[in-house]
Amino acid sequence: MFEKVEELKKELKSAIAGSEAELETYRLRFISKKGVITELFNDFKNVPNDQKKEFGAALNELKTLAQEKFQELVEQISGSQSAGKTDTIDLTLPPIPDSLGSLHPLTKVKTRIIKIFERIGFNVSDGPEIEDDWHNFTALNFPPNHPAREMQDTFFVKKANGKDVDQDILLRTHTSNVQIRLMEHTEPPIRSIMPGRVFRNEAISARAHCVFHQVEGLYIDENVGFKDLKQTLYHFAKEMFGKDIKVRYRPSYFPFTEPSAEIDISCLICKGDGCNICKYSGWVEIAGSGMVDPNVLENCGIDSQKYTGFAFGMGIERIAMLKYEINDLRLYTENDIRFLKQFTGVT
Repeated sequence: MFEKVEELKKELKSAIAGSEAELETYRLRFISKKGVITELFNDFKNVPNDQKKEFGAALNELKTLAQEKFQELVEQISGSQSAGKTDTIDLTLPPIPDSLGSLHPLTKVKTRIIKIFERIGFNVSDGPEIEDDWHNFTALNFPPNHPAREMQDTFFVKKANGKDVDQDILLRTHTSNVQIRLMEHTEPPIRSIMPGRVFRNEAISARAHCVFHQVEGLYIDENVGFKDLKQTLYHFAKEMFGKDIKVRYRPSYFPFTEPSAEIDISCLICKGDGCNICKYSGWVEIAGSGMVDPNVLENCGIDSQKYTGFAFGMGIERIAMLKYEINDLRLYTENDIRFLKQFTGVT
């Protein structure tokens, strides 16, 4: 038995492993549970009692030598494999620069609009997107049979039974509902703008979408006249599009304003030559406006004999189309990184 231990010690000292297969062969012979050292431990019961202490010490020493040799061979193979590997990084390739994010073009335009009006005394107000009929239509002087109340323009909310439509609860079609809520709870003077998302049941095209963004404005005080409205929007157009932009006012009709006007600017996309955005007229509407109808003031508890005011509303998508010369507003919601990356660093 002692001779067997000495033979195995000599074999361990001379053992080599040049590959993982040879290393596995070593492990199976010396380290595994079915190896020669384990067999010697199993035969320990056959050793005479007076030799067990000495033989046990020899076996433990052999086991330790086998484990140390195994670890040495593992390190040798790992080192040789690492030395044979080449660097997988191609240092001749150009580095990939860190990509900086950018604000969405609609966010940029909304922020710009807010800053323009804040500098002339307007603050910012907000309100709910799910609205009732009073704040979205009735208080704004919409008659019961107005086309905007019909299903083809407005998203109405279904009742709890999931079948019938609740004609009193809807997704707001404009941010004018915020104007009503503001007038109901604020004493004049009032000077505020209302940016937000609105919803209309319209077909999606290059010029229209069922979900878009508006900025509306309201100014209520004593002796407010149409000239104040005109100069306010004239100032906005020049600040947003530049001093050379052409502006015109056209008479129009809105239930909540009287008199009413639409504001057009010269088309920045075709430079007045005519395109699908301006309907080949050379002009693009950017806002609707007018003097607040006295009925609207009275509906909100404001004395129409003492106070007058003006209101206006514009689409952020339309403003962004003109400012950045974009010919399809569907690009805003498609999340195409090739489109959005063009606005990095753009103001």
